[in-house]
Amino acid sequence: MVSGIVVDEAIRLHRDLGPGLLESVYEVVLASRLEARGLRVARQVSMPLEFDGHIFEAAFRIDILVEDRLILEIKAVEQLSKAHGKQLLTYLRLMKQPVGLLLNFSAATMKEGIKRVVNDYRPERPSASSAPSASLREPKGPTK
Repeated sequence: MVSGIVVDEAIRLHRDLGPGLLESVYEVVLASRLEARGLRVARQVSMPLEFDGHIFEAAFRIDILVEDRLILEIKAVEQLSKAHGKQLLTYLRLMKQPVGLLLNFSAATMKEGIKRVVNDYRPERPSASSAPSASLREPKGPTK
């Protein structure tokens, strides 16, 4: 339901404003629209990183966090690269979240600019030999 609302609003925003603006513009307007739809939204969320026994405050920033569980990475680039998907996947892994959306507002249509990134990592897996896996998936329409 939450990701469906996000996709709907991203499509409307892209239709209304079109491509060509800065990422920050799409971010602030999308966040406002999601809040108007009754969702809890936080922008530019600073996240710490714990690594090798050390905590690094504000190691990375999430563009938009919806309902404390859906990570949105906003882009306004000619074409998404694999690095963009890897960036979001890393955020998902570090935050132990299952799914995020990569939204590129510079695509010809918003449908082309939406990538669903899935973190298949399950820390409760009993086998030490099972490695974490993840994938980048295309949406088949509004996701739920």
